Order: sequence, then C-alpha cells, then structure tokens
Amino acid sequence: MMTATVLPDTARVPQRDPRFILTAGRKKEGGSPQTSAFAQLSRTVKAEGLLTRRRGFYISLLAGLTLALAGAVTAIVILGDSWWQLLVAVALGLILTQFAFLAHEAAHRQIFTSGKANDRLGLILGDLVIGLSYGWWMTKHSRHHANPNTVGKDPDIEKDTISFLEEDAVASRGIVRAITKRQGYLFFPLLLLEGFNLHKHGATAVFGPAPFKKRALEIVLMLTHFALLFGLAFTFMSPLIACVFIVVQLAVLGFYMGSSFAPNHKGMPLIAEGSNVDFLSRQILTSRNIGGSRFIDALMGGLNLQVEHHLFPSMPRPALRRAREIVRQHCLENNIPYTETTLFESYGIVIRYLNRVGLAASDPFDCPMVNSYRRRD
Repeated sequence: MMTATVLPDTARVPQRDPRFILTAGRKKEGGSPQTSAFAQLSRTVKAEGLLTRRRGFYISLLAGLTLALAGAVTAIVILGDSWWQLLVAVALGLILTQFAFLAHEAAHRQIFTSGKANDRLGLILGDLVIGLSYGWWMTKHSRHHANPNTVGKDPDIEKDTISFLEEDAVASRGIVRAITKRQGYLFFPLLLLEGFNLHKHGATAVFGPAPFKKRALEIVLMLTHFALLFGLAFTFMSPLIACVFIVVQLAVLGFYMGSSFAPNHKGMPLIAEGSNVDFLSRQILTSRNIGGSRFIDALMGGLNLQVEHHLFPSMPRPALRRAREIVRQHCLENNIPYTETTLFESYGIVIRYLNRVGLAASDPFDCPMVNSYRRRD
C-alpha cells in the first residue's frame, strides 16, 4: 500500500545544498503558524483520549512474551546438546527484540502514568531480560527524539561503522572505508553485528568512568542476564553449540531491531546544524511511516507509525493507528508533507541513500555533494 507518500527520498527533492531540505532561516517555535497547527492537532488527539494509558494491552503483551520466553527456556532444557538449539536461538532473538520494543515504550512513559514505574520496568526489561543498558539507551534515544536527523545533535546519524553524512564517509579509512564504499549493499549483513554493537556501547557506558545513574543496579542486572544466558547454554549444550547459540541469538536480535528502526528516518531530510526548525516540521518532515496491517504494528512494535510516535512520544501503541488518521488529515489541511511507504520500499530508499553517501568514500573529488564545498577559483 502506497499512500500520501511525500518526500520519500531526498534525491528527488531539488535543494540548494544536496544534503539538506531543512536549513537555517525557519522561524523558531513561539508564535509560528506551525506551532499553532501543532497546538490544534494536540487538542484533537487529547480530546479523543489517545494519550490515555492502555494497561490491559501492555499487561497482556508482557504476559504473552513472558510465556514465550519461558517456552524458549524449556526448549533449551529439553533439547539438550543438539544443533536444533539454533532454532531456539532464533526464536529467543525474536522474543528479546519484542521485549526491547516494550522497554522502548516504557522509556517513553507509554505504559504507566508514573515515571518511576516505567523506569523500573525499563530497567528489568532492558538490563535483566535483554542485557542492554536501559540508562545508556534512554539517554541516546531522548537526544534523537529532541533532534531527529539534525546534524551534530542526533546520535543516530553519528558515524559508527556506517556513515550517514558525506564528510564522515570521506574521513573513513582502512577497512571502514572499504565498507563505506558499499555500505548500502552491506547494510543488512552488517545488522547481524548490531546486537554485539549495542551490547558493547551499553557496557562501555555502564562500566566507563563517566557519571552514570544507577550504575550499580544496572551492572548487577546485566551481569545476571549474561550469567543466566551463558549458564543455560553451557549447562545443556556442548561448548561449540553453546557459543554458536549465543552468536545466533545476538545476530537475530541485532538484525530484527535494526530492521525495525532503520526505515523510520534513514534517507529522510536532514536538518542542518544550527537551524531553527519548529517542532511540528522537525518531527514530521524527518520521519517516515510504514503502511500495512496491524500485523506490521505488532511486528515492528509500533515503530512503523513513526510520525505519530515522534509527535506524541508518550502515546500508547494501540492509539497510534487512530492518531495516524488524524495526523494525515491535519497535514493535508495544512499543506504539510506526510511520508508513508511500504516496508520493502523503505528498505530500498535506505539502501540507495547509504550508497549515495558512500560515494564520497570512493573518490571525494568526484562526489557532487563534496564538490559543492570545494573552493572555486
């Protein structure tokens, strides 16, 4: 289903600077028309009760996932030293990613009205169940929500192995440069390593020298997670199968999580550093929805309705689909671009975008984006 697709790929939009569609010069929030439009939209959403917590939904989902996790543990015990355990590893990676979606919703205060209750649940799900630092991820994700696709502020477009900006691609060296040249095509294979990468960043933050809230608690919970995981694997499996089991589980976790988050903003317009962009424009123009049925909602943990999630981060998952109808109509009436595409079309956009950025690592002097900054005599 392809509906209301506007600006799905920055390559299709003529821009003075080929990287940015949102640049300095827009009005600050204050009394701008966009601010008034968001206030009107917010009133409509609140009037329909879409920000009301849905405890029944989350209790049922948490119970179902807990039963699924118990079933996976039971399968490990029953199967013993068998290569069939790798199927359990795949299932475990999928289950833990679904728990990660719940931890994400707890971080956004979507589950309980109490911030402390949400944080307690997030710590249990993030550190104990998944083995990822909830505090590290929450800090990183909060920065992203405040400034999506904003150069110098959004951590999700900062250089890691993948380059999201041409200057980062140009600066890459060695094996990273070789990867960058083909990063669009290598994106999904690299996601198999994302689980390891997330655990590494979380552990670096928790065990690092920088100040960190609830450090002791997170360390205990994370160590407990790995003690249980490794204990189960090496108790019921041979060392070889146990090691492969853990690798497969982490690979599936990273691939599933990365595949769910990647379509949301990658390939959407960037906001130049130092720009003053109103909240409504900042959130809608940099976000992409994935159309589909409620199965897609469940598969992606509600992340497919990214526009509505960014406009109303505390909105519970079951309300996002109705909010989508309201936001789409509001954007139509106010002439605001609203982007929605299919899942596989979004992956195509992401691959093309990353390959286009990767051209800068091939030969910066032949890259039109880099050439735009070269001195002209």
